[in-house]
Amino acid sequence: MITIDGSEGEGGGQVLRTALGLSLLTGKAFKIYNIRAGRKKPGLMRQHQTAVKAAIEISGASAHGDALGSQALEFTPKSVKAGNYCFSVGTAGSCILVLQAILPPLLVADKPSCLTLEGGTHNPYAPPFEFLADSFLPILARMGANVSVQLERAGFYPAGGGRLTVMIEPVKRWVVPDIMERGNIHAQKGRILLSSLPHHIGERELKTVKAKLGWNPSCLSIEGVDSRGPGNMVVLSVQSDALTETFTGCGQKGVKAERVASRTCKQLRRYISSEACVGVYLADQLLIPMAMAGGGRFTTLKVSQHFLTNAQIIKRFLEINIEIIRLKEPGPNQSEPNHSEPNLSIWEIRIGRKP
Repeated sequence: MITIDGSEGEGGGQVLRTALGLSLLTGKAFKIYNIRAGRKKPGLMRQHQTAVKAAIEISGASAHGDALGSQALEFTPKSVKAGNYCFSVGTAGSCILVLQAILPPLLVADKPSCLTLEGGTHNPYAPPFEFLADSFLPILARMGANVSVQLERAGFYPAGGGRLTVMIEPVKRWVVPDIMERGNIHAQKGRILLSSLPHHIGERELKTVKAKLGWNPSCLSIEGVDSRGPGNMVVLSVQSDALTETFTGCGQKGVKAERVASRTCKQLRRYISSEACVGVYLADQLLIPMAMAGGGRFTTLKVSQHFLTNAQIIKRFLEINIEIIRLKEPGPNQSEPNHSEPNLSIWEIRIGRKP
């Protein structure tokens, strides 16, 4: 049985989600203690408990310590069964993060599966639906995974109540990806999502995006969204020869619309000014599917603590090497406070099976 200290690295829920998915994938049992020790409220929250229960339901696994607030869990997997499943977080906790835990084993099940997931789909602390649909799943498709997703209702923080369906086909043959050169950027899109909020919020965000990025107004829009409660998100995407990257900012009470849009623009400009293919958040998401495929490589502009923690947990379950190579040092303007777009470092990530 694999033993995991949940406080290691970034000390959040990703440690548990990765362990659950890879336990089902490999058949290796694990026990974890200090669950989410690095968070303000440690232990299992509703979305983490839902992920555990989902892992149990799709496999008949057994678990001890899966109560709300539990800081220790023992999980013994069984064979994964494809099927039709419905999982509800019951709060604004991310149902997309629940998907992270059970998608890997369902990708190698013997039959297709259909998931209905309810909970948060747009909140500040998890990948939103647009990132999943526009950035992550298209790369999975290139790797041989046929996964489609449909948003039936958005779930903004704090009301939640979102609903999406996911169709998963078993992978017939993995294709090892090579995402080293970004190529030309030939399309961009800016969307302001609004639900039950004054239209001027979206107009102010749109004005900020225009000023910060200089994009043609034809690629910018304000979209009304069906949701149980009020919500707002800035969604900026750029499509290059290599992939589509998505950057988001979630509106929050007490944070000015201009600030939300400005922060999102800053993320995108840092990416554009670098030579990297893969953004910070997508880099973290690609680790597990590439490990499942047995290899791959890509360039990214930052290696986060979240990424490093995920890599360490993956290597506990799979005989895989994950190399992190610095290709380019930060430029001399990196420390200059008035230099808005410093010359950023570039990293190469190489994944391969151990000899």
